[in-house]
Amino acid sequence: MFARIMAVVLTVVLLVTGVLSAIGWMALKNQQTADVMETLRQEAREIAYLAAQQNRSSAGMPWSFGYFGSTSRQSDTAQAYLQWKARSVYEDYGAYILVVDRNGRIMDNKSTALAENPAFAAMINVEDINRALSQVLRGEEIELHVSAEGNDYFTVAVPFVQDAVVLGAVFMQTPAQVIEAGAEGLLAPVAGIAGLACLLAGTVLFLYLRGVLKPLNRLTAAATAMAEGDFAVRVPDTRATREVAELSAAFNTMTERLGAVEGSRREFVANVSHELRSPITAISGYVEGMLDGTIPPEGHERYLAIVSDETKRLSRLIGELLALSRLERDDAALDCTDFDVCDLLERVFLRRTGDLEARCMDVDCDFDPEPCIVRADMARIDQVIVNLVDNAIKFTPDGGCITLKVRAAEGLCTVTVADNGIGVLPEDRPKVFDRFFTADRAHTSGKGTGLGLSICQRIMDMHGQSISLLDTQEGAAFAFTLPLGRRNSERTGDPERVSVDSAD
Repeated sequence: MFARIMAVVLTVVLLVTGVLSAIGWMALKNQQTADVMETLRQEAREIAYLAAQQNRSSAGMPWSFGYFGSTSRQSDTAQAYLQWKARSVYEDYGAYILVVDRNGRIMDNKSTALAENPAFAAMINVEDINRALSQVLRGEEIELHVSAEGNDYFTVAVPFVQDAVVLGAVFMQTPAQVIEAGAEGLLAPVAGIAGLACLLAGTVLFLYLRGVLKPLNRLTAAATAMAEGDFAVRVPDTRATREVAELSAAFNTMTERLGAVEGSRREFVANVSHELRSPITAISGYVEGMLDGTIPPEGHERYLAIVSDETKRLSRLIGELLALSRLERDDAALDCTDFDVCDLLERVFLRRTGDLEARCMDVDCDFDPEPCIVRADMARIDQVIVNLVDNAIKFTPDGGCITLKVRAAEGLCTVTVADNGIGVLPEDRPKVFDRFFTADRAHTSGKGTGLGLSICQRIMDMHGQSISLLDTQEGAAFAFTLPLGRRNSERTGDPERVSVDSAD
């Protein structure tokens, strides 16, 4: 993958560098051409000045770069300098130079151009010259780039003036290859710079991509290992980009959580296996003992009672597992209505009157307000209260007391179920809502399955509310919250305290 990415990136770099280099070279070429054309224009102006001086000193005489028509020293000097200047421009730029005045006198270097560069001399077009001269004789300066029959050339033409009168024109025509020759020399440096830029960019991109892709490769390897069941794999810290670092951190967090989920799953399976195996083993053992005569007939009634208890325990475990499974389904829904939670608490305790009387336990109700209308799924909340009350009864010694409290404030109702029983050990407090956790580590028969509080927490999560174990001096106290209903009655007077003494 790294090689493919590098190939794509380098291709893009080469294309971009090539395009930019071509644009840069064209810009340099155009600038150099403009500079050369400006130089030629200045040369043409200087020749025009010399031609004006020559015209002043040799009026009526024919011109020729090889002929001196005047015998005066001034004329000789002006024409000699004019000839030298024309020759210098020709040697520098290979230009065909034509000087013409309104009287038809002509001075040019066509014979020299024909002798030294016949191909260029052959492409000189009289019609182009006449059109240019007619325009210049009106006092204009022109600059042209002409392409004809595969030949490119540049033309500069300027007038020469004497006493504010246009006397004639200087016409210069230069092959394009001469004008652009300097630009060709720029091609190698530009190509070298482009190549160096590509090399530098490729090196930087190689190092950058390797730094970025290395942690991604680690992530890929870690994901593969995790797919094979290794949840202990971690991606080491990286100094790559912020996004990759955040991705690595998120991946490590994900593996930790998945590892925890996997651990919980294995523990869940192990606990379920243990909880199912215990009653099944007991039932199977006692039934086989009665069938093969190991247990005498007079003991059948006693052991059948044990089998019945284990059967009920097994049924209760399966029921709680099914209830928890239904609560955790994505399509699990609540049937929320307005109801009086104080009335629901009293009805739950009425259903437990037999257990309370058998163990001589008291119930202290402290409801404020009463009634307290809440909005929730009454059947689910009944399940929560039953689990909390059953736990309180189970872990409170005979003659103990269970306290129920209801408080309403800031749109929430808080229900507390407290007892003065054996309480929860400090080391067990973080685990009380874990599945299959029981204070008796051996899962003693009759002490429950350890699923009740997990079911309570799931129901409260579905309501968007909380359930918690409170800090108490003695016993255990659980509190959960519910939203107040729309029809919640206002508190009038002091709360009524109801005390139910099962011993009376």
